[in-house]
Order: sequence, then C-alpha cells, then structure tokens
Amino acid sequence: MKKIALLWLGLLFFGIVFFISCKQSNSQKDKESILKGTITILVDETVKPLVEDQIAVFESTYKAKIILEAKSEKELMQSLLKDTSRVVVMSRPLNPDELKFFEKAKIKPKTTKFATDAIALISNKKESDTLIAVKDIVAFLKGDLETKIEGLVFDNPNSSTVRYFTALAGISELPKKWVYSFKSNEEVIKFVAENEGMIGVIGVNWLFQPTANINDYLTNINVLDVEGLNKNSYFAPSQNNLAEGTYPLARDLFIINCQGYSGLGMGFSSFLAGEIGQRIVLKSGLLPANMPGRKILIKTN
Repeated sequence: MKKIALLWLGLLFFGIVFFISCKQSNSQKDKESILKGTITILVDETVKPLVEDQIAVFESTYKAKIILEAKSEKELMQSLLKDTSRVVVMSRPLNPDELKFFEKAKIKPKTTKFATDAIALISNKKESDTLIAVKDIVAFLKGDLETKIEGLVFDNPNSSTVRYFTALAGISELPKKWVYSFKSNEEVIKFVAENEGMIGVIGVNWLFQPTANINDYLTNINVLDVEGLNKNSYFAPSQNNLAEGTYPLARDLFIINCQGYSGLGMGFSSFLAGEIGQRIVLKSGLLPANMPGRKILIKTN
C-alpha cells in the first residue's frame, strides 16, 4: 500500500511540475510579441559584426532585448536542435535531416535570405603576391603540397568556412598538416598579420567592420583577389563584385525562425529583410538580398 501511495504522490508531483512549466511557457509567449520581449539568437561567428549592428538598431526602435550568441556552424546547429534558441543566422538553409527534426516537433521553420556574404582570403603584408586561385586551394586541401600555399588558417574546425571548403574540395575533413584553426576570425587576422606564408580564411564582414582588438592588425595584411574554378580572371571580395556575381567565394546568409509562434524571431526576420535592415547590410559592405530604393526629392522654386 505504501508503494502505491508513493507512486501516486510521484505522479501527482510530476503532474504539478508539468503544469507549472506549461504555464511558464505560455506566460513567456504572452510576454513576447513580434516587436517586444526578450530572445536569444544564435549567430554564425563569421558574420557577428553585421548582426550586432542589426540588433542595436532593432533594440533602439522597439521594446525588445536580443541576446546574441556567436558560435561556429556546428555548435549553432547543436544549440538549435537542443532548443537553446529557436532562431539562428547562418550561411545555409536547413538540410533535409534538420527539417525532419522540426517536422516531428510540428514546427515549420521560416527561412529568410537577407544578404550575400563573401569568404575573404588574407595574407601577410610582406607577401608580394596578392592573387590566389581556388584550384590551388582545392589541390592543397587534397594533399598537394607543390602549390605556392604554405598553410591555411581557419577560424574554427567546426565553422561554416571549413564546411564550405571541404565541400568545394570534395573531402570529408581537413588535412592534418599545414592547416590550422583557432576560435575566432579575430585570431585568424592576428595570426596572419604576425606570420608570413599563411593564408587566412575569414568572413569579409570582419574586414569591413573590424573590432578595436584587430583594427591595428589590418594594416599588416593583404586581402587577396581570387580566381574561381575554370576562370582566368581575379576578383576582390567587394560589394560590386558580389552584386555582379564575379567573386567566386560568395555565399548567401539566412535567418531561420523555428519558434513555431509569432514571436520576436518573426519580427527580427522581417526587420532584416525590410528597408532598414537591408540598408544596414548595404552599409556593412555586404550585398542586400533586396537592394533598398533611393528617394530623390526634386525641389522647384
């Protein structure tokens, strides 16, 4: 009898906890709307400066608090699937397996493209050659050490830039030798600025919007012009070349909202894709998904 009583007490306890957690969850939804409340957004570290600017303007305009968590791409997906946050900014849409995960949870992710980014390649300022070909990078990643590349430096072994280049080279992982990785784009810029012979791989956003920590190091690096596969011209990672589609290492940026209700994720997604958000992208040096219009006021006397 005591065991049965204890069993019923245990069930009653878990029922109360479940009821309270549901009420708290619903209460959170009630406090949050598309333009107010608090939310955590996961952001690919390679585009952190751009999203920081977007958040600053959004928070100054609306009664909202957005907590930014910058991580590598693999870490972002782990957090997203564990429900650490349901809104993420990254350089690819969800893959079929990830979509199935949310389908089982009866959530339909909303994916919004808001910009085109560039992966920039940098070298030490003392290097005289400021040109590099994608075919040489691919050959180097496949183990050909006869190329002029002495070493590649990535921001993080789990980053979106690593995924981009391993897919480009058709390999499953980076070589064990002559390829280095750190924890951030800032560390890559600092390392290349202090070491000759290295090619750094970073998000171009860090060059257009550098932090105080790396501002001085930028004078000691070259931003390389890149030749794409099967092409005989070199292009810089400029806004104009992104617009013309000539820079070979371009990639789209997306905000993916998996909240499943009308919350701040929806509001911030709309803001990024709207007039103000697109102007912030334009000012950042990246390419807006929708070029904001220009209003010309003609005055007559």
